[in-house]
Amino acid sequence: MLDSKLLRADLDTIAAKLAGRGFTLDTATFNALEDERKELQVRTQELQSERNSRSKSIGQAKARGEDIQPLLAEVGQLGAKLDLAKEELNVLLAKIDNIVSAIPNIPDDSVPLGEDEDDNVEIRRWGSPKQFDFDVKDHVDLATALDKGLDFESGAKLSGTRFVVIKGQMARLNRALGQFMLDLHTDIHGYTEANVPLLVNHDSLYGTGQLPKFGEDLFHTDLGSKKFSLIPTAEVPLTNLVRDEIVDEAELPIKYSALSSCFRSEAGSSGRDIRGLIRQHQFDKVELVQLVKPETSFAALDELTGHAEKVLQLLELPYRTVTLCTGDIGFSAMKTFDIEVWLPAQNTYREISSCSNMGDFQARRMQARYRNKETKKTELLHTLNGSGLAVGRTLVAVLENYQQADGTILVPEVLKPYMGGLTQIG
Repeated sequence: MLDSKLLRADLDTIAAKLAGRGFTLDTATFNALEDERKELQVRTQELQSERNSRSKSIGQAKARGEDIQPLLAEVGQLGAKLDLAKEELNVLLAKIDNIVSAIPNIPDDSVPLGEDEDDNVEIRRWGSPKQFDFDVKDHVDLATALDKGLDFESGAKLSGTRFVVIKGQMARLNRALGQFMLDLHTDIHGYTEANVPLLVNHDSLYGTGQLPKFGEDLFHTDLGSKKFSLIPTAEVPLTNLVRDEIVDEAELPIKYSALSSCFRSEAGSSGRDIRGLIRQHQFDKVELVQLVKPETSFAALDELTGHAEKVLQLLELPYRTVTLCTGDIGFSAMKTFDIEVWLPAQNTYREISSCSNMGDFQARRMQARYRNKETKKTELLHTLNGSGLAVGRTLVAVLENYQQADGTILVPEVLKPYMGGLTQIG
């Protein structure tokens, strides 16, 4: 969340920056609540001071042999008023906190202004789309023809729409992609592998910004009195590893990677990308998370984005990288690069990774800090995350870009060691 002190100091400037990303901050309500907060805090402090003063006078009066009952009654009345004032203040602070927790991050000044994805800015391309001398098929037609490598009918029978059963050589290719990505990031890029819980508590989801705003996008479950949700991304458990922690500066940067299943209800996305693997309720993803000092976070964003791009380069899949505009950036992000892979059947680039610098936005919600070795004081970390990559969407890209005229799929060179020497599917 944003720093409340910053909101109080320069609310109009913050509101103007948030307007650039399509968020309207109700400054009148916030100011009214802040005025009430100041008044209540002053009253609470005055009551506390007066009660302390009267409590001291009780001892002095007792030492003089005076009747202290009137003083005791007066202190009791002051205590009751103080308790009531504290209760009112806590209720008011909760109201302010609810407002602040729903405010998105402030875009960095380097983020281009814009309303939606049409205003995103391309910054580079890699590779050239392959020219086919036959009519290309999309991944659904390709995979279902291969002995139902992607079995959507069974997925629907077992769970419902937007679920799939992956079988045979296709399942092995899917597994190979995830293992290849994880090996690359841990062996070459320096990330520590983590195997994380798929069910997390609501404190974790609040910490990374999924709650309270995006609760409808999650799958929830209750275990007795405890509430859990399936992770929408391994970003949630990986980033929350430092929740309520103070990290030694010498440990930074901390870099985690995890291959996990992810679960999203896709609320509000009806009618969009419902064919095939593009928008499933359950999918596998390799996540990259970095926890860094504030002054290094933008360099870390470039590094993390490069790590995600390297996957596509080694798979020899054409892609482009874009900077998201203010109107398209995510709730917790201050700057985001999207990587879009070329899909021949759609004749366009489609998102396969979002790499974001969250600044101290998540760290403030989580109270994730480090101790500055120079000042000996604690400071908020900066958190970053990105897909390295979404396995299902990478599978789509491999199927479509490596398809042959006879319907078979060539195995990318870098994946052959993971495929037992298999050179093609089908």
